[in-house]
Amino acid sequence: MQLGDVRSGKMADNLTGFARALRRAGVPVDSARMALATTSLLEVGIVRKDDVRHALEAVFVSRAQDREVFGQLFDAYFRNPEIAQKLLSQMLPKAEGAMPPPKRRARVQEALTAVNKAADTEKKKDIELDLDAAMTASDSERLRHADFQSLSASEFQLVERLAKQVPLDLPTILGRRVGSHPRGQRLDWSRALRDTQRLGGELLFLPRLRRKPQPLPLLVLVDVSGSMERYARLMLAFLHQATRSSPRAVFAFGTHLTDLRPAFKLRDSDEMLELVNATVDDFAGGTRLGDALGELQRDHKRLLVGRRTVVMLISDGLDTGVPETLNKNLQWLKLHSRRLIWLNPLLRFDAYAPLARGAVELHRHADAMLAIHNLSRLEDLAQGISQLLKNRM
Repeated sequence: MQLGDVRSGKMADNLTGFARALRRAGVPVDSARMALATTSLLEVGIVRKDDVRHALEAVFVSRAQDREVFGQLFDAYFRNPEIAQKLLSQMLPKAEGAMPPPKRRARVQEALTAVNKAADTEKKKDIELDLDAAMTASDSERLRHADFQSLSASEFQLVERLAKQVPLDLPTILGRRVGSHPRGQRLDWSRALRDTQRLGGELLFLPRLRRKPQPLPLLVLVDVSGSMERYARLMLAFLHQATRSSPRAVFAFGTHLTDLRPAFKLRDSDEMLELVNATVDDFAGGTRLGDALGELQRDHKRLLVGRRTVVMLISDGLDTGVPETLNKNLQWLKLHSRRLIWLNPLLRFDAYAPLARGAVELHRHADAMLAIHNLSRLEDLAQGISQLLKNRM
């Protein structure tokens, strides 16, 4: 499984279309069930049609009256055997075969008709994006504010390229090294003596020294659980380009910690993502941030020296570990860092509140929580971080 790689295959598009059909037929479907459906297909595989049917039915059907609708809609939507086996080819524009019984015919037929129209519109939109990467001003503005999770394959590929161009100008601090500066606060006595010898005992001006500015070191922790798939890929591509001039250490975490520093040494972002895919072995396996921070404290605590490091923790806060362990290790991380910034894609919801156990602990210890669910939020990220750090410059 490639980390957030939607550039090939149509499994995500087929699942989205089928979920929309179920929703229009009256079956309750939300984003959480969509994510669970994707995970279930990765577990059972997509070779046998019966396995796919039972996995999706277990996720989407929660009421007895919806079971018949699901069965009829599944048979009509995936009527072609090749699509039923692979779920990767183009969505069917028309469902043929036996019509459902009259009792449920209206709900299923109406849902299929709406999905067919949406599929045609989506296909046309993908062709336009492929032919015109620049797009119109309205399309560009729409993509700037579109949630990464809702993008089609072509849109996601384009947004990934745009994310690599977003700057992240982080504040600098005064380091220990000094250099010549006309308005420096310290006199450069060594240079003054050299100038005196060179000018025959006369000194024309007093040379001064000032501490040189240097970028703040960064520690980036990226959640690679199933619910963070697309956000993790885009944030890795974004930070790979935007933080080139800063000393950085990047780690992925799911059920354990994975060092991504060798991947981030590569200059090409696509090569970096390929190496990340080969390195991370706990993708979509759940989130235990407390255990991952324990590994960081045990094996990489030298990265947090002098309370100068800015920590960016990219996660939705849906942690499955022990809250006490997470609380203890977050206290250690907060104590040894300059700022702990929580980048949370769930802030795309206006009424979002950190109610999950992991989210409660993160919200309590983080210095700030910033949104990163679209391009517009990425563009505002540098300003938000600068505002947080200005009191400690």
